[in-house]
Amino acid sequence: MSTFRRLIGLFLPYWRWIAFGILVSLVVVIANMALLGTAGWFLAAMAVAGAAGGTMNYLLPAAAIRAFAILRTGGRYLERLVTHEATLRCLSGLRVWFYERIEPLAPAGLEAYQGGDLLSRIGADIDALDNLYLRTLVPVTVAVLSTLMAFIFLSQYSLQVAVADLGFLALAGAALPLVARRLGSGPGARMVETSSQLRLAVVDAIQGMGELTVSGADRAQQKEAERLSHRLQKDQDRMSSITGSVSALSGLMVNLAVWSAALLGTVLVRHQHIAAVDLPMLVLVVMGSFESVAQLPQACQYLGHTLAAARRIFAVVDAPACITDPAQASPQPRDTRLELRGVGLRYSPSGPWVLTDIDLALAPGRRVAILGPSGAGKSSLISLLARFREYERGDIRLGGYPLRAYQAEDLRAMISVVPQHPHLFNTTVRANLLLAAPDADQGRIEAAARSARIHADIDALPEGYDSYVGEAGLKFSRGQIRRLAIARALLRDAPILILDEPTEGLDSATEREVMDSLMAASDNRTLLFITHRLAGLERMDEIVVMDRGRIIERGRHAELLNGNTRYRQMHAVLVFPPEPAAVH
Repeated sequence: MSTFRRLIGLFLPYWRWIAFGILVSLVVVIANMALLGTAGWFLAAMAVAGAAGGTMNYLLPAAAIRAFAILRTGGRYLERLVTHEATLRCLSGLRVWFYERIEPLAPAGLEAYQGGDLLSRIGADIDALDNLYLRTLVPVTVAVLSTLMAFIFLSQYSLQVAVADLGFLALAGAALPLVARRLGSGPGARMVETSSQLRLAVVDAIQGMGELTVSGADRAQQKEAERLSHRLQKDQDRMSSITGSVSALSGLMVNLAVWSAALLGTVLVRHQHIAAVDLPMLVLVVMGSFESVAQLPQACQYLGHTLAAARRIFAVVDAPACITDPAQASPQPRDTRLELRGVGLRYSPSGPWVLTDIDLALAPGRRVAILGPSGAGKSSLISLLARFREYERGDIRLGGYPLRAYQAEDLRAMISVVPQHPHLFNTTVRANLLLAAPDADQGRIEAAARSARIHADIDALPEGYDSYVGEAGLKFSRGQIRRLAIARALLRDAPILILDEPTEGLDSATEREVMDSLMAASDNRTLLFITHRLAGLERMDEIVVMDRGRIIERGRHAELLNGNTRYRQMHAVLVFPPEPAAVH
């Protein structure tokens, strides 16, 4: 299916608003032609009547002129109102449609796209699609219908004038737009791509301003933004030159059509094929008929820009989802027992295995810690349990049923995850917490915050829980953001709680407090604790040590310390680090 046809399909739900906008635009063009034609005929008729010393009824044509003027003015206002309302409704629906399509892809299916690039697609690229309605569908439809009506009207007086007008309309409304389309397709497509790259560079520069400044790379980033800005400006200048040239040629077509109508009409008057008073009317109707095609060159010129933006959007939504929900409803689990047997995962069919032969059993209420260096496969294991990725080997069961048998929404209602890099939205503390439980009252919110040892920090803010956290939690430290994420997970009250590095960034005293709270809060929950820190692991029912995607040892804290184990080596380094060599 072509990009254009797919776009039309996305606009179809709003066809009533679109059709209403086209109808009002057509009425405005017809009213303008009628106003010019009636005024021309009226002035000529009054002049002839005055020269001949006769009389005429001027009330009816004068009333018609006023009516057409009011219709054109009011219609123009209504046209702007309706077409922009239709555009905003379409764009709003497109954003919802886009989000609904990319939500099942997250997070694994969107790893190839940076945040700034996705923001550009859901923002600027969808905004660019308003050209399809305002600059393509409306002008083209109105131009075709009004041209047909103008031809029928003019042919009632003179077929020659009608054909001449149609010829110049075809040049201005078809030939020039095709030329503009050909010349503008390249710059228009490049503008979309360059705009996206520029936004991405600016977002990266702002988000990483501190690191860029410290490393001395801020000047290089600035030069890259300047280079992209100059390239974008060059294409914009090219598009403006095309617009100006096509506009001038379009104006030339109007003048040639008016002169042709005047010359042909003069001949017709001389041979008494039409009345003299009809000549000004025909000339002015010809002039008014070009209003309908005036926007077509620009519409075709920017069509490449619109289609390029649409292709970028479709490229994201057409990506295959990593996870597909089953067709049937989720089963009713017997309990919350979670079992992994011989599970294997790789990110691509030809890629290396990131998880191999993983066996793990989490009975209800059991506390298990997974330990290992970066790249050991800990976060990959979380992505499997949260159904962000599909495992290729083995089996995962929850409550006695395969994990694949559960709808993603039902599964995530039973599993609450605190990711390694939690995100806070730029809204209040309360709103960020209520994402986990929208119906939670203040008592539940504060209880969760106290369990995460963050209530005192929130209470000290000027507006307490109604304080804004800033972009990505800018007003909070990393440790506070992590504790807010823990509070949000506890508020969800899911039977299985998975925490990925929950105490990273916390000082030793706060880390102990948070661990105490997690142990207390997980009395009736299954707790899977992903970490590379050792605080509180002595209270775990089982410690699993991973390396390179495999489980290399497992046991309780005391058992692993008694043997010659990797855990004992890690414990010796992290808990009792070697003293630095003396300096002589």
